[in-house]
Amino acid sequence: MSELPARRSTAMPLSDDIAERLLTAIIDGHYPPGTALPPEGVLAEQHAASRLTLREAIKVLRSQNVVRIHRGRGTYVNAPDQWTALEPMVRAAAAGPRSGGAISEKLIEARQMIEVGAAQLAAIRRTDDDLAELAELLDEMRAAAEAGDTEQFVTADIAFHEVVMRASGNAFVPLLFEPFGRLLIEGRRQTSAVPQIRTNAIAHHESVLEALRGGDPEEARRAMEDHMTQTADDLQTHVIEPRR
Repeated sequence: MSELPARRSTAMPLSDDIAERLLTAIIDGHYPPGTALPPEGVLAEQHAASRLTLREAIKVLRSQNVVRIHRGRGTYVNAPDQWTALEPMVRAAAAGPRSGGAISEKLIEARQMIEVGAAQLAAIRRTDDDLAELAELLDEMRAAAEAGDTEQFVTADIAFHEVVMRASGNAFVPLLFEPFGRLLIEGRRQTSAVPQIRTNAIAHHESVLEALRGGDPEEARRAMEDHMTQTADDLQTHVIEPRR
């Protein structure tokens, strides 16, 4: 493999910079899950670093379970769904289904656990202002879908869910998903570029809004659960499978 380009930040220790570059190479598919990284001496030479600095870089990746060390055999790459740090997982999922499909699916599972409960609470606690804002955002989604404006559709879609979580009346709920902001945006860009997915999303958002208007917690729970199920199906059918 050719030497990876240096992209060192003056504010970042060399070992952290090397760890960052190795992580990028892993996410880009240069070192697929289950394969070994080049020997320590080779990596040290590629990155113009001492073996000690290289070991510190590997230690960073090992602490995140991005890699594992087999004594006497080398350093091996773990699958992204085994990683234990949020930032690398977000980056892998944002890179697309090739490296992050399993993580995208797990994110939907996590969303389902939180957003279904949030919708249930919002059915009881939402205000008229919340309902008006949700209706306005739904109109924006329809207009963006009609115009084929994926970016605007994504913005309105994410904002709709943020209002539902805020309308739950529990300040902790919106904070739970704050770290996933970038991943949610990247994931929506992939899925919302597909016209059928936009159509499905609008229909389910309409159902969620109607359930919240009706003030029925169980109906709101079912509507959001159906939406999450459809989101998972759309990801698998229209994004992951076609790229395999």
